[in-house]
Amino acid sequence: MTEDLQTGIIRISDDVVATIAGLAALETPGIAAMSGGISEGFAKRISGKNVQKGVSVEVGQLEAAIDLRIIVQYGIPIQEVCRVLQNNVREAVENMTGLNVVEVNVKVEGVAFKDDELDDLNRVK
Repeated sequence: MTEDLQTGIIRISDDVVATIAGLAALETPGIAAMSGGISEGFAKRISGKNVQKGVSVEVGQLEAAIDLRIIVQYGIPIQEVCRVLQNNVREAVENMTGLNVVEVNVKVEGVAFKDDELDDLNRVK
């Protein structure tokens, strides 16, 4: 974002927008983790330490486009989780930066099971 005021110019970096989007994503119910993508390991799960993983942004002067790669929790309707995620990320970025978020694209790269469910599945095999 660039704003030409009498006092100077304000620019918001891609990294700032990516961090805001990543935090909003991780706070969304039904999101198990962000995914690092195939280039960073096959559906590698990323904790809150590096919230920019799984987030790609393009920031213009007044607008931003955001791409998210996520892992959802098993048993929750994926489409509903993704719609809530899109709204949460859009709202967080717009409120904190003043940028107009033109799109939030979501790619679901995996499903996470609870530890108990994984143990049960392993016993069945």
